Amino acid sequence: MATTTYFVKKLGVTSVAQFGAVIGMIIGTVKGIIVALNIAPSSAITADVVLGVSSGIMTFCINVVFGFFLGFLAGAVIAFIYNLAPWGETGGIKVELEAR
Repeated sequence: MATTTYFVKKLGVTSVAQFGAVIGMIIGTVKGIIVALNIAPSSAITADVVLGVSSGIMTFCINVVFGFFLGFLAGAVIAFIYNLAPWGETGGIKVELEAR
């Protein structure tokens, strides 16, 4: 089958930002779980289990929310910068598509 090469001239800022937000939320969830599991054993040392558990839950939530917002912001900035670049001289993102 024949493949056709295309170059991406512009990216949708909101669509790239939404994709970045989802990726950031996934990374924030994993990071939040890891940090929350590291906080829980330290609460056993201090004998204040309620404080340790609530700190772990709060840390998890903060990581997910910050991951979402920072991923959204990073995706929007990347797409905005990509759209500003003069791709006529330098190329761009090369995509090869195959017809089926």
